[in-house]
Amino acid sequence: MQIVVRSLKFTLFSLLFSLSSLSFADQILVLKPTSEQSKAAIDLVQKLDREHYRDQEFNDALSSRFFDEYLESLDSAKNFFLQSDIAEFEKYRKTFDDDFKKGNLDNSFAIFNRFNERMISRLDKVIKTLDDKQNKFNFDVEESIETDREKAQWPANAVEADQLWQKYLKSNLLNSMLSGKTYEESKTNLRKRYANQLRRLKQQTAEEAFSVMMNSLTTLYDPHTNYLSPENAENFDISMSLELQGIGAVLQSDDDYTKVSSLVAGGPAQKQGQLKPNDKIVSIAQGADGEFVDVVGWRLDEVVKLIRGPKGTIVRLEVIPADPTATANKQITIKRETVKLEDQAAKKAVFKVKEGDKVFKIGVIDIPTFYMNFEAYQKGDPNYKSTTRDVYNLLNELNKEKVDGVIIDLRDNGGGSLPEAAMLTDLFVDPGPVVQIRQSDDTISRNYRAYQPAVYRAPVAVLINRLSASASEIFAGAIQDYGRGIIIGSTTFGKGSVQNLVDLKHGRLKITEAKFYRISGDSTQHRGVIPDVQLPSLLDPSEIGESSYDNALPWDRIHPAPHQKYYNISKYLPTIETKHQERMAKDPDFIFLNKQSAMFKEASEKKTFSLRLATRQEEQKQMEKRALDMENQKRIAKGEKPYADYAALKAANGGDEEEDTPEKDKEINPKEDPYLTEAGHVLADFIGQIKTPEKKVATQ
Repeated sequence: MQIVVRSLKFTLFSLLFSLSSLSFADQILVLKPTSEQSKAAIDLVQKLDREHYRDQEFNDALSSRFFDEYLESLDSAKNFFLQSDIAEFEKYRKTFDDDFKKGNLDNSFAIFNRFNERMISRLDKVIKTLDDKQNKFNFDVEESIETDREKAQWPANAVEADQLWQKYLKSNLLNSMLSGKTYEESKTNLRKRYANQLRRLKQQTAEEAFSVMMNSLTTLYDPHTNYLSPENAENFDISMSLELQGIGAVLQSDDDYTKVSSLVAGGPAQKQGQLKPNDKIVSIAQGADGEFVDVVGWRLDEVVKLIRGPKGTIVRLEVIPADPTATANKQITIKRETVKLEDQAAKKAVFKVKEGDKVFKIGVIDIPTFYMNFEAYQKGDPNYKSTTRDVYNLLNELNKEKVDGVIIDLRDNGGGSLPEAAMLTDLFVDPGPVVQIRQSDDTISRNYRAYQPAVYRAPVAVLINRLSASASEIFAGAIQDYGRGIIIGSTTFGKGSVQNLVDLKHGRLKITEAKFYRISGDSTQHRGVIPDVQLPSLLDPSEIGESSYDNALPWDRIHPAPHQKYYNISKYLPTIETKHQERMAKDPDFIFLNKQSAMFKEASEKKTFSLRLATRQEEQKQMEKRALDMENQKRIAKGEKPYADYAALKAANGGDEEEDTPEKDKEINPKEDPYLTEAGHVLADFIGQIKTPEKKVATQ
């Protein structure tokens, strides 16, 4: 009898354990690699080894770097894994090179499954905390949270993790309350965020896990080499089409947020005017009255699906503005439209600047992108649209208006057609090379050239900024190397690499296979084009640009290509720079921009924030006062009426109304554009110093 009882107890325990395990397994699906993914891993490693521009062997050292990158991609804020997990995973550190070459994905999937387990457990706990009516968050105690955990350690144990997450919850609630929501509204919205994340976690697939693994490897080669799953490959094809239905924004992941990297020239978002680079998207709503869906913690492709939609429909975005003077989240309404890159045509304007006793007539041509209607061109349409054809016509019109010189405005121009960049250069220089391209096997081509005599020979300036990239950098670099004109603005993006799409046994690989080099021999990669005359920038190069990416290909040099020199720009720069600095010191707009830039830098360097409501409210009040004082100092200096209070300033800048702003093409208006006005003065100074505008040949 005694034996039977013991057996029954054991049976009952086993049954309860099995039921408990079944419940746990129901929450956490253990993902396993497929045979297609194993084959794709082998294929991907081989292609990286043979075809990538960066020559590096996938060995133990790279395996170790992959291990760190993989953990970073899964848990960048170091708030889900425990130190015990990391210690356990250390045995895998130098095994991934051998594993992937054999198609063995077991260890990398084991890490992914542990992450899912930790994350699901944590979100369950967080939701219960928010549901507990007895749990009260104390916003009166003075404590702080560190937002940058890059150098932090993972929590030592569950107790330390609980303490960290208590601060996270307080911080999120506090940020929401400072944006105008009540405590209960903030709590409800935060619960929805974590409930959505939990629901999505339980629906994760092996393909999603595989994508994280492979991209943790490809990013070690360079940031533009990516694995594309079959679904993401299809999305990539759509994004590369000349017709994009959506809002016209380039997005990237930034920890738990989706960040705006740049705006497509002429797209709905740029025309609407409120969405800015570095803004972080918090939630998305469909239509004029749809409910906002919190997207913090979502994958980039999922966020893109919510933003993309049929032409003519409305999408609303709630964003954390990049502008530190904005002390609350902003809601932006944008109408989706079809974005045709070749429709973003160049346009011109003429304005006058006075230098000393002389008035100079300055032409400006704004080029939003390097476009060409390839379909119309291939059909033999004599009126096909292209950047070069449009600029050619605009230059002829400006010549008839007898302008003294021309500014080519490439601000925010993210590139486009490489042949167009070469052909545009051809309008300003006589026959010669425009760009050099070096392949991974070290062969160098100089096939992109100027073939015809220059169409325009008067003085030229090129206006650039941090968002001028790729083809823009090739054109600006060529003008600078030829000494053909003066480059004005801020250092460009630094995208000087060439990618190609190759098919894998499963999915695709976008792989970097070449680099651009200027005719001077300098690469445009990483360093970008450095202007001759600097203008202040509100974009932090540590946040935007090639140099902000981990593992970006380095800047380097090759032999220069023989080319002519038109002007010895360096000879004129001391005088030009002196006058430029004198104007900047007196100009109310640039005084304001320099103060604003300092405020941006100060905000970006702040990594610790108070969790006491009264402290944060006082900080918000001081920030608003500082922003108002800066703006009013500028307005008074310009003879304009100052704003009565911060509310008036906020309303003048669009507030956070949800009504749609009428979309219209950006007009060239030097009176409202201090950068363009100053570029006009710099060009006038340049023109004033040129004694003989004939070409000076100096072969290199």
